[in-house]
Amino acid sequence: MSILGAVVVPHPPIILPEVGHGEEQKISATTQAYEEISRRVVELKPDTIIVTSPHSVLYADYFHISPGERATGNMSRFGAPQVKLEVNYDELFAQKLSTLASDEKIPAGILGERNPSLDHGTMIPLRFLQLAGLDFNRVNFLRIGLSGLNAATHYKFGQLIARAADELGRKIFFVASGDLSHKLKADGPYGIVPEGAVFDSQVMDNLSGAKFLRLLTMDEKICSRAAECGLRSFWIMAGALDRKAVTAEKLSYEGTFGVGYGIVWFNVGDADSSRNFDVQLADFKRRETARRKSNEDAFVKLARHSLETFVKTHRVAKLPANLPDELTSKRAGAFVSLHKDGNLRGCIGTIMATQDTLAEEILQNAISACSRDPRFEPVTVDELDDIEYSVDVLGEPERIFSVKDLDVRRYGVIVENGNRRGLLLPDLEGVDTVEEQIAIAKRKANIRADEKVSLWRFEVIRHH
Repeated sequence: MSILGAVVVPHPPIILPEVGHGEEQKISATTQAYEEISRRVVELKPDTIIVTSPHSVLYADYFHISPGERATGNMSRFGAPQVKLEVNYDELFAQKLSTLASDEKIPAGILGERNPSLDHGTMIPLRFLQLAGLDFNRVNFLRIGLSGLNAATHYKFGQLIARAADELGRKIFFVASGDLSHKLKADGPYGIVPEGAVFDSQVMDNLSGAKFLRLLTMDEKICSRAAECGLRSFWIMAGALDRKAVTAEKLSYEGTFGVGYGIVWFNVGDADSSRNFDVQLADFKRRETARRKSNEDAFVKLARHSLETFVKTHRVAKLPANLPDELTSKRAGAFVSLHKDGNLRGCIGTIMATQDTLAEEILQNAISACSRDPRFEPVTVDELDDIEYSVDVLGEPERIFSVKDLDVRRYGVIVENGNRRGLLLPDLEGVDTVEEQIAIAKRKANIRADEKVSLWRFEVIRHH
């Protein structure tokens, strides 16, 4: 058996006495669980320990595998430079994994190193292993960063880790480092949102029951609002356990400081073909795409028709017959927003009507959203089934003279200084205050934060 087991762990620097200076006693359950799993890992005698960390080198579209023979790190950033580690890297494993990823067209490898020092997401679990007596001269390590890619790609990358271990004859242990929500308490470092506790409850339930499909298909809005950092680490681990019989054991969960810390141990058994979560995830996504398309109204169907026609043929679509009167007899500004895997994929629109009808406005702006948003590469044919659409039809802008007349959920805002103008739609994920709304609109218009602006507000009718 190449993969001996796996564990999900948090990485709070305060858990180390040298950093916490007594505060670590407030998360004693986490400390005790860490000591227990570290003892178990030492007993398993792995050849290589895989550590995935959200604080290693991070790219939006690439998994970074730390290169080189060895690495060092310390906790000086947290006031404890005396806590330091040196580890040997499994260079052959890194090379094998990079080759397999290239063959499978998974963007991963040893290029793009920006900080060779061990990050605290890696240091914390390794420190506990060191204290448990792990012989760092005998065991090699592989440190891997996360990416902004989707759950399916993280899972597949995890599969490749297990495959590399099989082909090299390595006995590996997987450490998925990651905290849960960072927004659990009003007096915590990041505040509180309702989604924080919801996220932690769902993740701990999914991990404790080894319910990996549910882990891979969690609500993206809840995950984003919860300000989590570990989910992608857990996705890779799930892939490394693909088609294996797995039993999970929850050892601890605490949210003392407003951040969720969970430790779950995974025992690995024989092959289990029913745990083919790559196949199950693909089936889930197909069903969700069909459901989403069936629920789209005429506005969203028109945006999809326009975008898909343009991406497939590079031509402007003709307006479909039998469109509602509201689309064919009305003129208005409109924005078409595209999302993929919970992330913005393009958004272009018009403040005022520029076409003869609202239908033509949407037709043109859908093309712009997929091909002319300077923040993104053009949408490709392979992405079409994964794109989610929303269409915002703008009401007439109204001049206002005080921020008190704004409401971040109800009104969009237009800021203007000379010939520079910026717009932000209302009720956007992650924009919770009027001040944030105005600041983002200013940045979009290249207006400095200290420059005065004229303000307009507008309402929208959102279709999605």
